[in-house]
Order: sequence, then structure tokens, then C-alpha cells
Amino acid sequence: MELSEEAKKLAKFKNSLIKTSDLKAMDISYPRIQDLIQEGVLEKIKHGYYRLISENDNTNEAALIAQLYPDGILCMYIALFYYGYSDRTPLNWDIAINKNVSKSRFNLDYPYVKPYYLEPEQLTYGVSIADFEGTELHIFDRDRLICECMKYEQKMDREIFNKAIQAYIHDPEKSIHKLLGYAKQRRIDRKLKSRIGIWL
Repeated sequence: MELSEEAKKLAKFKNSLIKTSDLKAMDISYPRIQDLIQEGVLEKIKHGYYRLISENDNTNEAALIAQLYPDGILCMYIALFYYGYSDRTPLNWDIAINKNVSKSRFNLDYPYVKPYYLEPEQLTYGVSIADFEGTELHIFDRDRLICECMKYEQKMDREIFNKAIQAYIHDPEKSIHKLLGYAKQRRIDRKLKSRIGIWL
């Protein structure tokens, strides 16, 4: 197969993931896949998944997240940054996911993902849509997000946590009604009222 023909077939996968089965369907053998990685044409994302590297590579990470984790919900630091509750650029894509899914889904080199495993019913409420560079992703709404921060307070950076709480308190788009409802579902209603009830 000539390279031009190969490149033409690969071009349709620009900005999307390529499965090993897709490459095999194009008659691209495993040794050839390794060659393409060495040549800087392909990058291995995880076992069985690759992406095409363009000359001016500005791959949209959000698009990869949407393809890899359509059942995931953005949470914690990435969501705090999205809502403007934190000015620290997140190092990972924090994703809430069903605790029963295969953990191997998160064994990948890129993009950097940190999973938060939740009971399936905890993924059914307080979910909204966020636009990341033209890609729509599921995200916890601001009220649910604050509940998650309360739930995981001991694992969070103290400064980011405190700033997030204050930012939420002053957010005109917050819903105290939703916040209290979510807190009850997450079984942190007493904690929430004792910690920030005075400001609500």
C-alpha cells in the first residue's frame, strides 16, 4: 500500500480515536502500526486505541474525553475551573464514573484522567452539559459540585476548597434548594449546614 493511499484512509480519523480494528480493516498490519508510531503519524492512547497526529497538532482533549468516557461526568477540580470557582488550571480530567465499570478504562497515557468511582444512582442527578472547545460533556451542576467538594473535602487542596465555597456562596446562579436536596442525597446535609449554613 502506498503511503499516500494509507494517509488518505487515516485522514478521516482526524480529531477522533482509531481502534486497532479500524487499522486492520484498512489492511494496516501491527508492524506497520508500530512504524507509524515511530514516524510520528500515530500516537498510542491506550491498548487498542490510537490517534492521528497532525503537523499542527492541536488535538482537542475534550473530544477524546467524550469518545473515551461518554458515560462519565466531569467533577471536582476540572468542574471548579469550568464554573470559575478556581483559577488553578487542572492537571487532570476529573471524571465521576460508575464504580462497576472496568478500571482498565483509565489505564492510558493521554489525556490525563482521574476517576471518581460512585454508586450508579449517584450519577443520575445534578448533571448538566458543559461546552469545552466545541465539545459537549456531562458535568455536575454547580450545586451538586459543591456537595461533591464537601464529600471529598479531606482529599482536596485546602485553599482551593475554601475559595470554591466562597465563590459558590457569592454566585448569583446558585440554587440553595438544589444544594440542600443534593446534600441530603449524598448524606452530607448535616455537615453542609454546620459548615456553610450561616452563609446560605
